[in-house]
Parts: sequence; C-alpha cells; structure tokens
Amino acid sequence: MTQVSVVIPTLNEETTIGICISKIQQVFADEHIDGEIILSDSSDDRTPEIGREMGANVVHPAKKGYGNAYLEGFKHATGDVIIIGDADDTYDFSDIPKLLEPIKNGAEMVMGSRLRGEIRPGAMTPLHRYIGNPVLTWMLNHLFHLHITDTHSGFRAIRREALARLDLKTGGMEFASEMIIEAARKGLVIEEVPIIYYPRQTPSKLHSFADGWRHVRFMLLYRPLPFIALPGLLFALLGLAMMVLFSLEGNVEEANLHSFILAAFLIVGGIQFLLTGISVKIYSITHGYAKNGGIAASIMNYHNLEKELFAGAILTALGLVTGIWIVWTWAASGFGMLSQIIPAIWSMVALVCGIQVIFSSIFISMMLLEEDE
Repeated sequence: MTQVSVVIPTLNEETTIGICISKIQQVFADEHIDGEIILSDSSDDRTPEIGREMGANVVHPAKKGYGNAYLEGFKHATGDVIIIGDADDTYDFSDIPKLLEPIKNGAEMVMGSRLRGEIRPGAMTPLHRYIGNPVLTWMLNHLFHLHITDTHSGFRAIRREALARLDLKTGGMEFASEMIIEAARKGLVIEEVPIIYYPRQTPSKLHSFADGWRHVRFMLLYRPLPFIALPGLLFALLGLAMMVLFSLEGNVEEANLHSFILAAFLIVGGIQFLLTGISVKIYSITHGYAKNGGIAASIMNYHNLEKELFAGAILTALGLVTGIWIVWTWAASGFGMLSQIIPAIWSMVALVCGIQVIFSSIFISMMLLEEDE
C-alpha cells in the first residue's frame, strides 16, 4: 500500500484548515490510503490547535515563508508520495486521487492545472489570470524547455525519491518556481491533471508585484546569459556598428547626430546589460544555482579577470586622454563653439564603458573570494 504524506503550509488559516483536513481524511478512508497530514505552521491564531485536535502532525519552521514551511514539512514526511497544497481551501483536497493516478502510472511529479480545469468566479484576479500567471508560465517553459500550462499551481504530488533529488533551498514564494526548475534540471517525468480552483474565504496573503518579481528574479538567476547578457551584447554591437558607420560616412553633426547619440546609448546600455548578466551568472554559480562551465568558467578564471580589469583601464584611459585633448583644444580656441562633438561622444563611450568593465571585474573578484579560499 502506498503511503502518502500531505504537507500543508499554514499561516493563520483557522477558518479553513478544518475543512482541508476533513477532505484529506475522507480521501484516505475512501481510497484506503495509509496517510499522514503535516501542518508546517507559523500561525498566531488557532490553526495549530485545530490541526492537532483533528490528528495532524504540527511542526514549526524556524523562519516564516512559503518555501521555509515546505522545507520544514518535508523533513517530517514519511510517505512514499508527498502531496502539497494550500490551507485556504482554494485547492480541493478531494482531488488527491487525481494527482495519485499518474504517479501510479510512472510519473514522478504531478501538478494540478487550474488552466486546464476550471477557475471558479472570484478565485483568481484578472491580473493573475490573464497577465501574471501566463507570463510567468511562458518564461519558465521557455527558459527550461517545459510544456506546463500552470507552473504556479500549488497543488502537486511528487514521489519521495524524486523529491530527495531536488536541491530545494529558497524560503519565499519563489519556492514554487524552484521546485519545477529543479525537477526539469533533474529530468523528472512531470504530468498535469485538470483541477478546479475555488475562491478564498479569507483575504489573500499574496503580494502580486512583489511575489511576481521574486519569481522572475529567481528564474533569471538560473538563465541570466540568454535573457540579460546576450541582448546586451547584441545592443552593444549594434551601437558600435552604427557609430563606426556614421563616422566613416563623415558629416555626422549635420546628417546623423541624433542617430549617433542613440548608438552611443546602445553601446553603454548594452555593455551594462552584458556585465550584469555575467555578474548574475557568477553569483548563480557561487551560490549553487548553476553549474560552472563554458563562458562562465573562463570569466571566473583569475587571470581572465585581470585581463578584464586591464581592458577596462585601457578604455578608461583612452576616453580620459581623448576628453582632456578635447578640453585643451576647446580652451585654446577661447572656449568658443565646441567643434569636437563626435570625438567627445567617442570619448564619453570609452570612458563610461571602461569604468563599467573595471567595476564589473572588481565585483566578480569579490564574489569569488570564498571560491579562491
């Protein structure tokens, strides 16, 4: 007989926790499941007391947070299959058999899809239903080559041995994304089943923009190069090509000055994006979110960082010397009309990009201090 552990994070859910536990216990009885219910609780109301009275095992995470609650709950789970879901009765725990069926047929992780099922009126705001969830789902699918319809559904089942393979560590709402990302990286067989999503009986604890940003930030932590660094490189190369082309054509001040300035902004902004993407990638590697290899491994080489620092110094010096020459020429002309507009823009680009590269190499070196030790 398959043993099932249902882990529920709770934060002041005294209104609905009894309903959820009753549904789970009914499923256990109807399906002849040897199961346990674990509440990972951070409440200051009667939620834990209700849970204990109804036979649930109540544990308390050291820190608040969606992810922290699950990480603590998983430590106490003994089942062969672990079910997770919210305590607000928005997910119907009577649907547990729907999650278990694909597990019996070989799936390692099963997600309840609200978008393939039904979202009852008032259960999800238009912002979440038509913008937030679709955008975040598209990003996660695109970044990690998945085909999931509802990546932020909180109603899931996972085999115990599969869960043990996932390197889960985030404490906040981004835990929902981390679980899928880790499952994709470890090659888990993931399936979805349609479910019904119900309105909350109590006010939501979600913070739309803050929680959405946490998910985006976390996904970019795994894939910063294609989404940050690569676009930055393309912008910088486009700007450089435009500046060189206009300079070769000549008569920039009268024919293409505004486009020339735009090209300068493309270079400066592109370099900033490129260096930010590289820095995020290094952070991701040093904190265990990504593996060291490829371009990142080359950048993290101490001698290559010295080369980056030297290149930044050369660019800075070139821009500074050119700027001094322009000011000297301007002063010699009695501070009249500045005729060196194009050299001045080139000087600015070299100076700013050089400083960006210098500070980037310094910042990366600081992140690698512990690695060097």
